[in-house]
Amino acid sequence: MTNVTAAVLAGRGVLVTGASSGIGRAIALAAARAGADVALTFCANEPGARSVEREIGALGRRAAAVHLDLRDEQSTRAVGPAALDALGHLDVWVNNAGADILTGQVASLSQVEKLDLLLAVDLRGTILASWCAAKLLAAQNEGGVIINMSWDHVLTGMAGLNPQLFAAVKGGVLAFSKSLARSVAPRVRVNVLAPGWIETAFGAEVEEANEGFRRRVADSTPLKRWGTPDDVAGAAVFLASPAAAFLTGQTILVGGGVVM
Repeated sequence: MTNVTAAVLAGRGVLVTGASSGIGRAIALAAARAGADVALTFCANEPGARSVEREIGALGRRAAAVHLDLRDEQSTRAVGPAALDALGHLDVWVNNAGADILTGQVASLSQVEKLDLLLAVDLRGTILASWCAAKLLAAQNEGGVIINMSWDHVLTGMAGLNPQLFAAVKGGVLAFSKSLARSVAPRVRVNVLAPGWIETAFGAEVEEANEGFRRRVADSTPLKRWGTPDDVAGAAVFLASPAAAFLTGQTILVGGGVVM
């Protein structure tokens, strides 16, 4: 569980895409613990999203689960108004949703199929959602905050076919976010989180298949462990909070120091 307990987001409305599990779930719950009302989106995992919705409600915060398919422009355009209608206000938009090409049946797709999926969801989807977020937030009296999700290794590279694909799309997200930050300032702040080795579904699958690899990752990390979704969530709450009011166009690497 994240250590974020102070009500630094009290009175704020936060939208977190892809929040039915993993990092998105952790960000949604951390935002609620920090005092925010939270709208969370799901694509296929509605039961997971409803579970998070109930957890947020149990914290005494308003919550709403909304379907979103980032491959569908109309679905992407609709999610902001739906979140605003459900919460009554929207101040922070976290573009966390992305395609999983590493686990399950999708892992067996061809490289071109994986590339097409990542381009459609992680890059095009994030760009379209960011444009929608910027328009909605800029129209409000106090503006707002956009947080996009990249990957720490886009700064250094990593060998392998899947890393090439992630570097292409997540590097695109990082570069796009810098230009967006310049375009929508000062009404809207835009920053990027770039996680590294995080204990998600991929980490659990690796643990079953290759414990030696897991140990090598931990040993090569200056902080000597894998990260957790709560590690990323803590950084997200900070970027969404007034404490980060003079930060825009910046990238926080949440990777234990593997990339510096």
